[in-house]
Amino acid sequence: MPQIRRPLALEWTLHAQVKMRHYRLSQARVRRVLHAPRRTEEGIAPNTVAVMQPSSLKGKDRWTQEIWVMVSDGPKARRVVSAWRYPGITKPRSPAVLAAIRREYDDAKEQGAQNE
Repeated sequence: MPQIRRPLALEWTLHAQVKMRHYRLSQARVRRVLHAPRRTEEGIAPNTVAVMQPSSLKGKDRWTQEIWVMVSDGPKARRVVSAWRYPGITKPRSPAVLAAIRREYDDAKEQGAQNE
């Protein structure tokens, strides 16, 4: 019998709160995106997941805006790292593009550590 996973409590970073205010997103709207995403991808930052949901459907499988939320899971809580509204339709990322972005991020992180 499958077990139902208990939902984790949400923690909101200051960055996420500022972005939510900027894009006029409520906590309830962000929760709705998290609970019923249209697409899920690996996030740009390490150990994060990005989920997307159209802001409103204009017919069957047509929309003009997307709402994205980036989260990272901890032992006791799920941290909302960022949330934003994208004006348009994004294409799913390929593994090659994701690997290139990851390499750039790791290189930048190493250079930052060397400069300190």
